[in-house]
Amino acid sequence: MKWYHYIACFFAGMFIANMVPHLIQGTSGVAFPTPFANPPGKGLSSPTVNVLWGLFNLIVGYVLFRAGKISNSKIWSVIIFFVGILLMSIMLSYSFVDIHR
Repeated sequence: MKWYHYIACFFAGMFIANMVPHLIQGTSGVAFPTPFANPPGKGLSSPTVNVLWGLFNLIVGYVLFRAGKISNSKIWSVIIFFVGILLMSIMLSYSFVDIHR
């Protein structure tokens, strides 16, 4: 695998992880921050915007997943994919900590 496949694996994990909270909150009918809120990332966006943002993240994550050639036979691609998920999940946990307070 080329070096850019590993970068695609990492960002695929990040986009897939970012999809989860937006899709869950949106389909639950709960307003949640998106980059389109005012102020960006802090204000609340409608559930519909969250569903659309979550689906956008899913599509980008899927494209990067395919571009990264992630497979069980290439264990480093899988590890880097999950590192992307881990880092984005930790970043999101810090970003959204004040929402429910």
